[in-house]
Amino acid sequence: MSQELNIIGPNKAFESIKHIDANGVEFWTARELFPLLGYSRWESFEEVIGRARKTALNSGQIVENHFRDLTKMVDIGSNTKRAIKDWKLDRYACYLIAQNGDSKIPQIALAQTYFAVQTRRQEIFDKLPDAEKRLFIRGEVTSENKKLFKTAKQAGVFNFGLFNDAGYKGLYGSSLSDVEFKKGIKKGELLDRAGSTELAANLFRITQTDEKINKDKIKGDFEARRTHFMVGGKVRQTIKDIGGELPENLKSEKHIRDVKKDIKLLKQGNKLLLKNKKK
Repeated sequence: MSQELNIIGPNKAFESIKHIDANGVEFWTARELFPLLGYSRWESFEEVIGRARKTALNSGQIVENHFRDLTKMVDIGSNTKRAIKDWKLDRYACYLIAQNGDSKIPQIALAQTYFAVQTRRQEIFDKLPDAEKRLFIRGEVTSENKKLFKTAKQAGVFNFGLFNDAGYKGLYGSSLSDVEFKKGIKKGELLDRAGSTELAANLFRITQTDEKINKDKIKGDFEARRTHFMVGGKVRQTIKDIGGELPENLKSEKHIRDVKKDIKLLKQGNKLLLKNKKK
């Protein structure tokens, strides 16, 4: 399944301008997106947005669910501001914009691949049973954690135990050992015993810390730890703002290795049933 969901394309550029609103929903803004798609004039890009909106309408979509009007105030000098039009876009809207762009522009061709893969990835993920969702997110956490530790090492982190714990303190409000004690789980089992919601919160903490260290060119062990703690805290605050359950209060689940065994046995059973039906 992980191979099916593999991301290809210029994901770093598009993910770097992704925002998360107060409800935990991802979005992009058209003003930030259009330079990445190779457009130099806003007026030309608005024409593409118009075609994309029409495509959504013709597909039976509620256009406003994917394309939201935004108004931004920008400085024009002499302490004066003026309002400019913008759009709040979900991933589907970005996909439609890419599909309606000029495919001769290299950035558009790349974006078409990227957003098509990401949209398909989400469709597949939404259809997965809860156990497979958890298994998939756990794999993502492992992969992204490796990237974060590589980034941290390049930033000058030498005490990875303290660096790791800083992220947990930000997200959980206490150290890793205290969280493990509260949940009644063994040392080193937190992520392996976390459910999908808790894993998703950690995945967001990890990926956003990696992005911020790279984007802000954070250097030094202390500064990297402080960044990890700050990002974890912001994820925690977002959970509070949307009325979600804080991660330290989420119950522990069956160990992920047992989930893997269950899925393997289930698939073997399905194959056996299918084989018997053919006889």
